[in-house]
Amino acid sequence: MVCVLRALPLRAAGMDPKLLTSMLLTLNNMLRMAVELFLKLQRQEECDIDLARCSSYDMRLLVTFTEVLTTVERCFWARETSTEWWDHIVMHIWDDEQWLQNFRVRKATFMGLCDELVPALRCKDPRIRAALPLEKSMAIALWKLDTPDCYQLLANQFAMGKLIVGLVLTDVCRAINHILLGKTVTLGKVHDIVDGFTQMGFHNCGVVIDGTHITILAPDLLATEYINLQGYFSMVFQVLVDHREHFTDINTGWSGKVHDTRIFQNTGLFRKLQAWTFFPDQKITIGEVEMPIVILCDPPHPLMPWLTKPYTGQLNSSKEQLNNRLSKCSMTVECAFGSLKAHWCCPYGKLDLAEDYIPMLISGYFMLHNICEGKGERFTQGWTTEAQRMEAEFEQPETRAIRGAQRGAISIRDALRQQFEAKSH
Repeated sequence: MVCVLRALPLRAAGMDPKLLTSMLLTLNNMLRMAVELFLKLQRQEECDIDLARCSSYDMRLLVTFTEVLTTVERCFWARETSTEWWDHIVMHIWDDEQWLQNFRVRKATFMGLCDELVPALRCKDPRIRAALPLEKSMAIALWKLDTPDCYQLLANQFAMGKLIVGLVLTDVCRAINHILLGKTVTLGKVHDIVDGFTQMGFHNCGVVIDGTHITILAPDLLATEYINLQGYFSMVFQVLVDHREHFTDINTGWSGKVHDTRIFQNTGLFRKLQAWTFFPDQKITIGEVEMPIVILCDPPHPLMPWLTKPYTGQLNSSKEQLNNRLSKCSMTVECAFGSLKAHWCCPYGKLDLAEDYIPMLISGYFMLHNICEGKGERFTQGWTTEAQRMEAEFEQPETRAIRGAQRGAISIRDALRQQFEAKSH
């Protein structure tokens, strides 16, 4: 650090203690800023450091530190001791069964993902990427996504530094969100979805809504807001699922303490539904009641003209019949969650990421689920068994129902109940 010491305006050994303290604090602050700037540059991010406020002396220190970090960059990457396992064994010897067991996808699907993410992951100035091919970045991310392994174990597996593993994971998840979100998590053809749910026994249904809690480590700030009703730290992710068990909308990042209904009512989706702009204007007549395309939900949500839930309390045969049909369709979201968590078991471990990054990572899970479903990736029973074992440790919280049904929504549900009852006789 000779160049850094030369940047300090040291005049004599008998320097004033206050001046020395001030200079050391400045030095420490500049080092922190330089590390932050260096990492942002390597990740191709916008720099949010306010350089305009830096004095010329501070600027010289910042530039000096950043240059020092850049000069040691190649030495840092040189810690990789061997590429034999990845370059020769994984890429050229492993068959589809080995790819499936270790990365949860076949090699063809893996390479297709890499091709899709080239625009976001191939840097213009690839000083780091030259040492780490795009395919290896994707492999690191998928390995982390499908195992609860800590960063150190993953670093050992791929023979590199633990910090690099973290950077690669966030880079790949950011790229997946940027490139694939609009392509893979979409409502698609509503008529096909409605027809699919009709074949399952429920008329004019567009999607099913539900949420799930993902366990996290205790956040540094506002930790109590993340404690759910089961007593563990979590984030809530609310989704829409179609008849094929595909995720068509995701809402991420809510703290575990927040009620499902509050989450739903604070989304752009809710506002579109209120304005009747989310679904096509496709109504059917049930008895004497007009019924729009509806979303099926659990009892905690209030009844709305476009939101239908099961009857609660004392049930007669016709109410039970409607509940059974609704439950059959609602199983699509339960099955989708089950497949997601079994296929990518990392959500069962306490995610060792800052809470700001967790929504981005979990969104990646939903997109990968849809991709695997669309590609027909094989699913093994062993994954389900392991997921069930891990899920038992973190039971999903029960949510309390919120009352306040609208009269029109009650009429729609009652009309459906009467029609189902009439057809059964």
